[in-house]
Amino acid sequence: MTTDDCIIIGGGPAGLTAAIYLARYHLRVRLFDCGSSRAAMIPCTRNHAGYPDGIAGKELLARMLAQAEKYGVHREGNRVERLRLDVDALALETADGAYRARAVLLATGVVNHRPRHLLPEVHDPALERGLLRYCPVCDGFEVTDKKVGVIGTGEHGTREALFLRSYTRDVTLVAPEAEHALDPACAAKLDEAGIARVNGPCGDYAIEGDRLAFDTARGRMAFDSVYPALGSRIRSRLAIEAGAKATDTGCLEVDDHQRTSIPGLFAAGDVVKGLDQISHAMGEAGVAATTIRNMLDEQRPLRR
Repeated sequence: MTTDDCIIIGGGPAGLTAAIYLARYHLRVRLFDCGSSRAAMIPCTRNHAGYPDGIAGKELLARMLAQAEKYGVHREGNRVERLRLDVDALALETADGAYRARAVLLATGVVNHRPRHLLPEVHDPALERGLLRYCPVCDGFEVTDKKVGVIGTGEHGTREALFLRSYTRDVTLVAPEAEHALDPACAAKLDEAGIARVNGPCGDYAIEGDRLAFDTARGRMAFDSVYPALGSRIRSRLAIEAGAKATDTGCLEVDDHQRTSIPGLFAAGDVVKGLDQISHAMGEAGVAATTIRNMLDEQRPLRR
């Protein structure tokens, strides 16, 4: 069985950036990409430097993949099912076979929790039109002075509503299921900011004109943009099952060079606790890739 220099799991901005770096270090790189990068959901990102008019997430990923393949990165469309530490390498298993690598970079990201009862036939076009948004850091500017709804409650929902309040006065925090679960401190902050609170449950989502509408305990409401503040699932299972250390929420613990607690296993991007931003993920990937290169050089000098 051939042993690659590095296998990257995840074809989002972090994984592709690392792939470009590693290939340009003249290393043998294999990238596993099952096609579920969260970046592909972005209709248009306008805070990515170098694109004054913005760029669609799918187009950005396509450009990055083309750049990686130009330098010899081999992309596999399979999903990695298992990762383990072997005698002198890391071993991976997919439905189509087994692979080995001297180093592995996990860049599997996260999956946003979607509102219950929001069907794909409403969710997807609403996301494409900016009626549904998941990242106020990314696109809060686009809702400046708009009517914004935040589906969430508790500390997380409060934080997101307060963040969006810096863009618009018209923010409503809607409980996803029933009554709000807010402690006095959260309630006081929302009141001070002038953020309305409405109980759930939310349901019967539909695009009505240029707004996303849904039922609440107060009746039907419609917003220019709706932000689900429902948390996310960290896709760190492979590393955790292999024995890597993680936080209580599932974020992988890494050092300043993106090394996990398993020798030879690195992690970058949203699977690591951070800002959940493309630029941040790409920066971590550059650090990880360079550390991998230097580690491999120490093991066996990289000479042509």
